[in-house]
Amino acid sequence: MSQFPRRHFLITGTAAAAALAIESTRPSLLCAEAPGRALGIQLYTVAADLAKDVPGTLKALSNIGYMNVESAGFANLSAADFRKAIDDAGLRCPSAHLRLTADDPGPLFDEAHALGAHYAVSSVLVATSEQAPQPGVGQKEAAQGFVKNLSNLTLDDFKRTAELANRIGVKAKAAGLQYAYHNHNFEFKDQGNGQVGYDVLLSQTDPDLVKFELDCGWMVAAGHDPVQYFSKYPNRYRMIHVKDFVAGSKPTTNLTGPERPTGTELGRGHIDYAPIFAAAGAAGVEYFFSEQEPPIVGMTALEAAKVNFDYMRAIK
Repeated sequence: MSQFPRRHFLITGTAAAAALAIESTRPSLLCAEAPGRALGIQLYTVAADLAKDVPGTLKALSNIGYMNVESAGFANLSAADFRKAIDDAGLRCPSAHLRLTADDPGPLFDEAHALGAHYAVSSVLVATSEQAPQPGVGQKEAAQGFVKNLSNLTLDDFKRTAELANRIGVKAKAAGLQYAYHNHNFEFKDQGNGQVGYDVLLSQTDPDLVKFELDCGWMVAAGHDPVQYFSKYPNRYRMIHVKDFVAGSKPTTNLTGPERPTGTELGRGHIDYAPIFAAAGAAGVEYFFSEQEPPIVGMTALEAAKVNFDYMRAIK
């Protein structure tokens, strides 16, 4: 089993009061979120900024109007120290992407609790029958080989991944957390007769133990429709990633190489999120996290984060 390492990177009364004080300085943001729609950002978007200045970056996101963040590492801080910076910025962290590769995820679940998160999410989760890398293979080479192999996964591989997801779900529930699976585009490769691995994950995981975070951008990039999945699988989705790719991007299930689509700011690509948001809300989605695939061109990551927030906030 393995997870792609691309994201290496308690509210007390006092902290709550500080958050309230911050909120009072930006009254125009009190209605920033549409009713029943919690807007946030996946921090992978601003990973480089966090590596330089955690408090400043988080406060900048709060000033934009974000109220929720989803972690993707802790920028070389402990989970507890990262949580303090989140609190100080007046933000919440309901969801954490974790490297759920160990047989004992207990320490990772402890980090999720330290963040105040309820959802423990795998960015990429794969269980295959392949042997472990041979001695002498470097981390970079192993990661490249892992990503390349994602296009070769079989339905049996996805069945094994579903079993692994169920096991993680059991352990997460015992720890007072909810496990969720996050997709890319490789899960939608046609395995023959219209079958795709993503459907195996949905059908062979326990709905109580395994929820899903739908990366809408990657699903659309693979040629599939989030609205149809929300309609077919209500109550399986708790979060979405709101992501766009440049117009003219052709459907692909390859995560790397020249076929990989180029990310762009929301509203500047080809994905219309108005119907997706409506269907997501009806299906039980709680959190809407913007995420932009790097490189970000023509502006800073924080400037892109503002464009993305403004787009999400404008959707009725």
